[in-house]
Amino acid sequence: MNPDAHASAVATETAAFVALVKGADLSTPVPSCPDWTLADLTRHVGSVHRWFAALLRQRVQQAPAGRDVDLRLPERSEDYPDWLAGSAAEAAEVFAAMDPDAPMWAWGVDQHARFWIRRMLCETLVHRADAEHALGLTPHIDRELAVDGVDEFLTNLPFATPFAPRTAELRAPDRTIRFSCTDADASGEGDGGGDWLIHLRPDGFGPVPADAAPRTADATVRGTAADLLLLLYGRLDRDSDAFELLGDRDLLAHWFAHSAF
Repeated sequence: MNPDAHASAVATETAAFVALVKGADLSTPVPSCPDWTLADLTRHVGSVHRWFAALLRQRVQQAPAGRDVDLRLPERSEDYPDWLAGSAAEAAEVFAAMDPDAPMWAWGVDQHARFWIRRMLCETLVHRADAEHALGLTPHIDRELAVDGVDEFLTNLPFATPFAPRTAELRAPDRTIRFSCTDADASGEGDGGGDWLIHLRPDGFGPVPADAAPRTADATVRGTAADLLLLLYGRLDRDSDAFELLGDRDLLAHWFAHSAF
C-alpha cells in the first residue's frame, strides 16, 4: 500500500469508528484495553490523530520532548465522536498538503513523513476493532489492510524499546519464527501470500527479507491476515482455534511474552 492508500484508509476507518460510537453508551468498558471505556478509546484515537498531524505539520527532525498539543477536547464525552471526526478531517488536511516522502524523524525504520500516515492507520484500525468487540460485534478487517498492518508491526517492533521495553529481551541464539497468512488475496489465487520470517539473534531481532528467507522456521503461526494482526496486537489468544501453531512452543511463548506493543 502507498501513502495515498494509507491516507484514504485512515478516513474510512475513522468514519467507521465514529459511526460505531456515536449514540453508543461511551461508559461501556473496552475489554481489550483494560480500564478503558469507549470514551477513553475515542479520546485516545482522536488525540493520536491530532498529535501525529502536529508532527507532520512541523516535519520534526528529532524526537519531541513531549506531546504538548492543543487537543481542543470537548468538555462532554458525548461530543467525542464528532470531535474524533474533526480530528480525522484535520489530519486529512495535513496529508493533502505534505510530501509523504519528505525526510523527518520517526521512531520506526522509515524516517519519512509517510511513516506517520501508516502508523495512524494502524492505530485507528486496531482501535476500531476494539470498539466493535466492546459493543459485542465481530470486526471485519480488509485483508489488504491487515497484511499491511502485520508488516508495519513486525518491521517497526525492533525499534519500539523506548515505549515497549520488554522487546529488548527478544533475543535467542539464531532462532526463527514465521507468521503466515492462510487466506487468499483479492484474486483468490495462490496460498494467500503474506509471509514474514523473524530472526531472533543474541544481539537483537528483526524481519528477514523475503528473498533471503528459508522455507523452514523453528516455530510458525498460521492464520488469516486479520487474525494475525489482532494476535500481534494482543487482541486474540494464540491458542484459539483461529491459529495453527507449529514447531517450538517455548519460542512462541518467549515471543508473545515480550512483544506487547
